Amino acid sequence: MGGAAVTQLDRSIRLVEKLVIWLAAAGACIILVQMVWISYGVFTRYALNVPDRMVTEATALLLFPVAFAGLAYALREDAYPRVTMLTDRLPATGRKIVALVNMTLMLGVGLFFATAAGNATIRAFNSGSSSEILLWPRWIFWAPGAASLILFAIYAALRLARIAITPAEEM
Repeated sequence: MGGAAVTQLDRSIRLVEKLVIWLAAAGACIILVQMVWISYGVFTRYALNVPDRMVTEATALLLFPVAFAGLAYALREDAYPRVTMLTDRLPATGRKIVALVNMTLMLGVGLFFATAAGNATIRAFNSGSSSEILLWPRWIFWAPGAASLILFAIYAALRLARIAITPAEEM
């Protein structure tokens, strides 16, 4: 593959990695909101004896976007668990094949979940459904998760391309 294509791929990866970091930061902010809201709910329930009906539903609905906000960041940091005892003993070509298969599987799973979440977001938007207690539109909770999964799939595709063009000896 030509040097210009490799440079363009590296630029694309760096750009997506910036989005990945911002998305992980947004997920951290959601966790902070949940933490404060749950603490408020506990305080009102036990100190004021006036339970907040919204806290349980709000934190449950916010779990979906948070669950996927750090997915691509974990890929960026190579933070997924794996057993390398066997792959470390393989020759360079074997390690590259394992890395290609692994990233292909990650991309496939990411695309599946991105499609499912995107479909759920569109259906929730079209139906106009809302949460039971908060009465917030459900698509608002589906959209960040869908965006996170789409970004993960894009990032996994770029990383797969990078693995494919990297010589086995350099991996």
